Amino acid sequence: MDCIIVDDEEMSSSVLKHMVNQISYLRLIKTCNNAPEVTEALKTEKVDLLFLDIEMPGMNGLALLKSLSPSPLVILTTSHTQYALEAFEHDVVDYLVKPIEFSKLLKSVEKAKAFYDQMNKQAGTFNQDYLFLKKNALLNKVPVKDILWIEALGDYVTFHTIEGNYTLHITLKSLEKKLPADKFHRIHRSYIIQLEHISSIDDNVISIGNKLIPVGSLYKDNFLSRLNFL
Repeated sequence: MDCIIVDDEEMSSSVLKHMVNQISYLRLIKTCNNAPEVTEALKTEKVDLLFLDIEMPGMNGLALLKSLSPSPLVILTTSHTQYALEAFEHDVVDYLVKPIEFSKLLKSVEKAKAFYDQMNKQAGTFNQDYLFLKKNALLNKVPVKDILWIEALGDYVTFHTIEGNYTLHITLKSLEKKLPADKFHRIHRSYIIQLEHISSIDDNVISIGNKLIPVGSLYKDNFLSRLNFL
């Protein structure tokens, strides 16, 4: 798992870095001192887990967390206990109070890895009639037939379904290989649609309900060959 440490206190950051480097399945790719640095890093780096301090100059950790959509998995690290209730409302993996013991950090990281493994495992279950997608800390059983379209958001995808939306940490390219080809088709670099939910096609745009989705020029011929024309 690729991770970032966010902490403006050099000593805290250094201690946490030392502990993270002892966990074999974590790869520390960057340390940041403030929210703008994190925002910029997330634009270019694939990040699975944030170790996020709360009290920082400028935008604090909770404000940063609110601004991230979608967000990597987050373990909050802080010297204060009063933010715990608000923190868990934002679906963080865990809340660690400094000074952080290695045993407690390891337990939190193992919890994050379990979430990470489950989210990636979900992408391989499409040969079944349903899959489990995480939302608000719950794994929801979603029938595959209810998936309308899937939209890329960097290293994340959002499943748009009849009942609501779910975000998963995986690239659209990786997901495409796992979807049943008789049901799903990629029509754009940012979109995969389920064929049976198409309402209409108008030149380079398809409609699924009230949603208009562009058909990319590189995908158009292959897509049209899949359709049944009279």
